[in-house]
Amino acid sequence: MMIRVNGKKHPWYEGMTIKDLLKDINDSHLYAVVRINDKHVSRPNFEKIIIPDNSEVFLIPMIAGG
Repeated sequence: MMIRVNGKKHPWYEGMTIKDLLKDINDSHLYAVVRINDKHVSRPNFEKIIIPDNSEVFLIPMIAGG
């Protein structure tokens, strides 16, 4: 059971949410959106959305402009 996060293999477990994944990888970046396969998920839904096994996950960081 495995997912790919930004192209790297990562262990997967039943019920894993985006919030769980970010905690597991200990990433301190703020992400506005995460893409799971072809579906974009915004930050308010990170606790609710469960990542399916064998998913391709892309973490999309917030970008500040000026």
